[in-house]
Amino acid sequence: MVPTKQGILKKEVSFKRLSKLTNNINELKTTKANPLRRRNKKDRQQQKSTRQSVFRNASYGSHGHKKSSKKNVNVQSLTYVADESDVWRAHWAIEHYMLRGEFWNHGKFKTIQAYYWIVMTGVMQACIAYAVNMSSKVFIEKKFDMVAELLEEGAIISAFLKFYFVQLSFAMIAGACVWIEPIAGGSGIPEVKCYLNGIDLPNVLDIRTLFCKVIGVTASVSAGLPVGKEGPMIHSGAIVAKTVASGNVKNDRQLRDLVTCGAAAGVCTAFSAPIGGILFALEEGASYWGPSLTWRTFTCSMVALTTLMSLNQIGAQAFGRVGFDKLFSFGNFTFKEGGSNFSLYELVIFVAIGATGGLIGAIFNNVNESITHWRMEKVNISKKRRFIEVCVVSTLMSFVMFFSSLAWPNCKPIWSVLDQEKTTEQNEDLWEKLIQFRCEEGEYNELASLIFSEPGDAIKLLFHLDKHAFSSICLLTFFFLYISVAVVTYGIAVPSGLFVPSLLSGAAFGRLFGNMVQKINPNVAFSNTYALIGAAAVLGGMARMTISLTIILLECTGNEQFVLPLMLVLMTARIVGSVYNDDLYHIHIHMKKGVEFLDAELKSITRHHGLVAGQIMGPNVIFIRPVEEVGVVYDILMSAKHSNFPVVDTEDRNVLYGTIGRNALCVLLQQRAFGNPVEDSHFGPSRPNSIRSNYLQVGERKYHPLVQWDVLFKSYPRYPDAKDLRITEEDRKCLVDLRPYVNNAAISIQETSSVERTYTMYRSMGLRFLPVVNKYNQVVGTITRSDLTADSLAETMLDKGKKHEPINID
Repeated sequence: MVPTKQGILKKEVSFKRLSKLTNNINELKTTKANPLRRRNKKDRQQQKSTRQSVFRNASYGSHGHKKSSKKNVNVQSLTYVADESDVWRAHWAIEHYMLRGEFWNHGKFKTIQAYYWIVMTGVMQACIAYAVNMSSKVFIEKKFDMVAELLEEGAIISAFLKFYFVQLSFAMIAGACVWIEPIAGGSGIPEVKCYLNGIDLPNVLDIRTLFCKVIGVTASVSAGLPVGKEGPMIHSGAIVAKTVASGNVKNDRQLRDLVTCGAAAGVCTAFSAPIGGILFALEEGASYWGPSLTWRTFTCSMVALTTLMSLNQIGAQAFGRVGFDKLFSFGNFTFKEGGSNFSLYELVIFVAIGATGGLIGAIFNNVNESITHWRMEKVNISKKRRFIEVCVVSTLMSFVMFFSSLAWPNCKPIWSVLDQEKTTEQNEDLWEKLIQFRCEEGEYNELASLIFSEPGDAIKLLFHLDKHAFSSICLLTFFFLYISVAVVTYGIAVPSGLFVPSLLSGAAFGRLFGNMVQKINPNVAFSNTYALIGAAAVLGGMARMTISLTIILLECTGNEQFVLPLMLVLMTARIVGSVYNDDLYHIHIHMKKGVEFLDAELKSITRHHGLVAGQIMGPNVIFIRPVEEVGVVYDILMSAKHSNFPVVDTEDRNVLYGTIGRNALCVLLQQRAFGNPVEDSHFGPSRPNSIRSNYLQVGERKYHPLVQWDVLFKSYPRYPDAKDLRITEEDRKCLVDLRPYVNNAAISIQETSSVERTYTMYRSMGLRFLPVVNKYNQVVGTITRSDLTADSLAETMLDKGKKHEPINID
């Protein structure tokens, strides 16, 4: 019986469960003998029956409730805390001190190795971004040139059919890539955020996913779908980071830092925004951040941008001179005569645009969530239906693009723009991008100029052409058409991003807003300023990013005067949008089956309900003893799917000895790191094969670690499975000494600790599971990721409420 006193705060899961656990532990001690003593057959059968009754009925993080049918995907958690076992300490002592005093020591080697991976990540990601960007531009230009030639000849039907089949062919290629690897669909940002949060989705960082992502996003952009390359570039950067270090990284923490650097490089190569990439990884990705990670992401982004600039020099007339024309950019914003593009009182108008953009983003997210729910029930049940949906959406987009441009009644003369513009090289390039589309010579179709242009060029047209270039009715029509198709497209089975579609539709909205304001007061800011503010507002309303998005947009403009307007707009859009729903990436994360994402902090309703760790833990514990029979360990591995197990010292008042992972146990059994019982002053009968012979001394402890640390983890991340182990009946009687391999510095938490502290500790330290102990350091339960999700905590509050009843023990 666990000794306690009157008045101890306790969860509603009453003392009955606690005493049942203690009784189960005591039943395992059928005698007072040491666990290394050989037991007779009756004792072993009784122990096996008792232990099986414990772990077969255990819930381990589910409160004893039936697991939801939602969790039908093989999703594993990651651990970002190193196991501090004795073999780990011995390994690192040898690594660090063998070369002490030498110039080329262990620390320098590891640092150089880490930066080598980082440099290679930046170089490879820049090459991928360059290839995707240039190939998609070539495909889009060829497609539109073909349509323009046929329209000049008056062959409208032929122009549409060729346009349609080219777009459909690219869409089918993109759909085929997702057919091959389903995780390649979408932007990839939710998947990267999940990984950095500690969730290991299947195949999310595989090399096959990279190929499907790169080829698929090139095809989907070339297909004219309202998608962007930016999200997939972030995902590809994460995969590249994992790939370059494949076979050398030995733990999840190292890989997490590399993936963070890869994500930053992805943002950098997508937007030519190295500082924005670092801040994106900090704000949206990493659950842990430190000074060393700052330097590494900085280096990776710098290398990526340098490589991208070098690649853009290919075919340049003046090779070697730095040029930004081929990088993602919003172009050069012209200044008013006073030196500023806005007045101080216009900040109030910008806040209004931000609030409207936040509302538009909330509506977009809500509509897309509803469509995604329908898609999950009706379409995603088979690959064939998903592929057909891609073809249907591509067909819809082709009809919208072609016939809306064809039906547009107004053609504008180019001279109407020329007369009111100060001629610059940038404006001359933009005038050439205006689309004639069945208009007379010297005229352009304003709607077709937005629809039939590459998205990056269309954004520049909205940002820089005169206020008379696009009428208000054109901007309104384009905004509703484009954002309507975009909300349907996001979530279909193609690689896609939403940064550029949000910027493009937002630029049309902002320019429209600016036109209306200028009719009231002609002295307000240029239309291009309002286009930029509108683009930021809609993107901020959808993504809810503030710091990183401000810097990304600022780096794309190259104009620091927009810092304050962008900050105000993005903050307002985030506040207004968050009143109604989450950002789109979090919405899609929470809709993924089996994904238990932990947000940066708990909701306020949970923090103020006074829940403690003992109320949310899984009370039934599957434990292992420091020295255990092989048969017991094997049975636990076969019957329980848990990734970690507490190690309980049954000879020392059942206190927590440490923890050990499933992977380590599987490797130990595979390597046959077990032996027969021995005889000494504390142990039973002697056997020839002594488990304590050939010991390794670590401090004052002596062990016989049959498996060294580097051998124990050389299989990372593909450890042996328990089903592949071959354990004979004779092996089952042997004993395995787990003490050298146990993490005897395991992190635990008191059962009376608040849920807020528990949540913060679990998330910030990147834990996989957390033992809950009482004041005597005896394990009374465990907390896993599933116990800390919003749904689980809400269920606990409903079931148990705020109840702290004293424990009455006789």
